[in-house]
Amino acid sequence: MSEKKKHKVFVNGAISPQFIADSIAKHSTKTTIGAHDIFLGQVRSDMIEGKTVQAIDYSAYEEMAEEKFYEIREAAFAKFNLTCMHIYHSLGKIKAGEICLFVFVSSQHRAAAFEACRWITEEIKAGVPVFGKEIFEDETHVWKVNN
Repeated sequence: MSEKKKHKVFVNGAISPQFIADSIAKHSTKTTIGAHDIFLGQVRSDMIEGKTVQAIDYSAYEEMAEEKFYEIREAAFAKFNLTCMHIYHSLGKIKAGEICLFVFVSSQHRAAAFEACRWITEEIKAGVPVFGKEIFEDETHVWKVNN
């Protein structure tokens, strides 16, 4: 069942392993849940034109992005039999190896959790106005292409 209040999605800085662990731990009291699925987006140290990405500096048109996240959330609850869902996306400079996207879904059964997590992640990548500048070791940058 969907909660109608909008949840803040953006966090400043990287999403820590402790935050992820705490999120999982909070669900142990919800005994109607039989499955969780998680997607963690991590910044890669890609090579682009001979330079290595050291970080991505994420920015967003926050009001529009938060609305789009809300639309994705509501559509996912309508499309899949979910018990719970959380989405967090980083803003600011996130170093290679750090987590920048955390999608966490829960349902009574694994199939719904698997399908919903993938669908939500693809919808985020395709339609949410979040922008990233890939920053290289020499502090030059290029705008990231979503793929």
